[in-house]
Amino acid sequence: MAKRTNSGRKPGRAALRRVKLLVFDFDGVMTDNRVLTLEDGTEGVLCNRSDGLGVGLAREAGLAMLVLSKEQNAVVAARCRKLKLECLHGIDDKAGALTAILRARGVKAAETAYVGNDVNDVACLRMVGMPIVVADAWPAARAAAKFVTTRAGGHGAVREVCDWFVAARGREA
Repeated sequence: MAKRTNSGRKPGRAALRRVKLLVFDFDGVMTDNRVLTLEDGTEGVLCNRSDGLGVGLAREAGLAMLVLSKEQNAVVAARCRKLKLECLHGIDDKAGALTAILRARGVKAAETAYVGNDVNDVACLRMVGMPIVVADAWPAARAAAKFVTTRAGGHGAVREVCDWFVAARGREA
């Protein structure tokens, strides 16, 4: 018998409407998980412009969002500034940070969606009501998720997730 997967599975409209906060990891979700290192040590990443448009549409639809990343490089904050996304980066204990964020905002974990891709996202994925991973997520992260995008990280996965939320709120994506 073939093993069933959750690949390409998306949440229902009612579940999407219950989410009050959407949290994204950065590397491997907003990027394709690669880094360009120049000879002077400067690092850069590639992000998908349609992901940025999706974030804007989700914001217009009233969805609160933020980025929570282990990566310390300032490129994370720079991209988030451009997208007008709250950003916490250089965070080693992402689950602890997420717990503090939820407490400060008065948001329940069950009302939170988290999009990740790797082992350092597993604790957050297990914590929230809507755990989502990108199509090319590592097996441990995929095992902790209920939903998987059809697109890979850095290749429109963020836009795909944002479109789910925008459509559930009765807007066109």
